Amino acid sequence: MVADFLRDHHNYILKSIDELTHNRLLSRNVSIINKLGIHARPAAMIAKIAQKAEKAVWISSEYDRADASSVIDILSICGRKGSAILLEIETENDMNVLESIVQLIKKGFGEDIDD
Repeated sequence: MVADFLRDHHNYILKSIDELTHNRLLSRNVSIINKLGIHARPAAMIAKIAQKAEKAVWISSEYDRADASSVIDILSICGRKGSAILLEIETENDMNVLESIVQLIKKGFGEDIDD
């Protein structure tokens, strides 16, 4: 009986760790570095990439979570310069989409990044 409990508990912990690792692989944290933050043009750039994904791509700030394929939704997250953004995908098949958006943000959307 105790052995069964320990085995089940061990399997539960391993499953939980596996899920956490998997979730971490499907998300990236990145900071907004361009002077104007996420305004209409960068939002359109993100949405264009996100629309290529098989499943949903999510973008979150401390204020909200948005569908990254929608320009209007992206604008709602208040992505100012210096903001931390979390990008999430639902399937490993969309890793290229995730990495493309991360690189776009890290390059400041091709805009001025100086103060």
